[in-house]
Amino acid sequence: MKIRQYSLRALALCALQGHRDWPPAWRTPQPKSSYDVVIVGGGGHGLATAFYLAKHHGVTRIALLEKGWIGGGNTGRNTTNVRSDYLFPESAAIYDLALRLYEDLARELNFNIMLSQRGWLTLIHNQHQMELAAHKLNWLKCNGVDGEIIDRAVVRGMLPHFNMGRDARNPVLGAFLQRRGGTIRHDAVAWGYARAADRLGVDIIQNCEVVGFEKSADKITSVHTTHGRIHCERVGMAVAGQSTALAAMAGFRLPLTTHTLQAMVSEPIRPVLNHVVISPATGVYVNQTQKGELVMGGMLDLYQSYAQRGNFPTIEKVLSAVVEMFPSFGQLRLMRHWGGAVDIVPDSSPILGPTPVRNLFINCGWGTGGFKAIPAGGLMLAHSLATGSTHPMAQPFGLDRFRSNRLVDEGAAAGIAH
Repeated sequence: MKIRQYSLRALALCALQGHRDWPPAWRTPQPKSSYDVVIVGGGGHGLATAFYLAKHHGVTRIALLEKGWIGGGNTGRNTTNVRSDYLFPESAAIYDLALRLYEDLARELNFNIMLSQRGWLTLIHNQHQMELAAHKLNWLKCNGVDGEIIDRAVVRGMLPHFNMGRDARNPVLGAFLQRRGGTIRHDAVAWGYARAADRLGVDIIQNCEVVGFEKSADKITSVHTTHGRIHCERVGMAVAGQSTALAAMAGFRLPLTTHTLQAMVSEPIRPVLNHVVISPATGVYVNQTQKGELVMGGMLDLYQSYAQRGNFPTIEKVLSAVVEMFPSFGQLRLMRHWGGAVDIVPDSSPILGPTPVRNLFINCGWGTGGFKAIPAGGLMLAHSLATGSTHPMAQPFGLDRFRSNRLVDEGAAAGIAH
């Protein structure tokens, strides 16, 4: 016993010593007086933009500005789900590109992002939803995206704890399944991109809030921050729910509103749920993390807000739906809940590319789907910043579509109403 105690003590001391000597994953530089490109927003989309801009386009004089800590906004306040089962060809191209990039991202960044392609099940509760699922499946086949419809018996086998009884409030006829869908560790995505971007020379500057822009001839010449003024040639903006506030600073308006999207987790339990499950009847979705927690979310708060916190009516709605679907989960304790400020566009599709300010390019409007689109969103914003032009995949999602009424209405494909 004494030998064992000594060994454990020695291992603990070695671990502590090793932790003290670990080099930081990325630098903490002071901002320079000028850069070629300033990227505002240190979430997944901003970090991905910096990485792809440096790697694919050779631009290395980049400052990434984050008013808090990287990944502390919506990247760290979501339910980590990824999928690409969107209806329109324009949307399918972007989201499936993002999923394919995610599938190779651990190798590209040399960082384990904990991708778990456990399958995304959208439950089918009635004949109308069955017909919609068949319509969706046809669209996906046309777009080259995978998906299938499974019957009630297969659902029962995949979800043994689901309430399939005759008295179920929302009976299940089957489900739409995308097997490549699943979950990813959200902070691993932020850390992986941050470390890779830093190694390419990007300055990641945290606790640096943008408070204004200086313009000349309809062009930004410098960014005013809490760390001082930074001159730049081009500016990229990827700030999710704060997009309207930053656009107003730059002198233009965006056709979007900001709402809170809440989520919550239970205490950890042994593995009982191997897939991501969403119920269109309730708008509630649930999955289980590698730690054993149940991650749950639902519909948007319908009032506009920049808050990053939950409220009881939404918690009650989500938990009551989850317990109806999985009655045994009613014994669990809720551990914590939170909210993310998401930007909602009238057609539920992102806004990508140029703005009325000549050298300012944006990546916003992903609504509740921003996390699943991070690699593609970053790739496209990097293209605009490097070339001054819109990436071919991003052309249908420019601001000009609201003048020409060429909307890409993906509201139905989101799986929940918003």
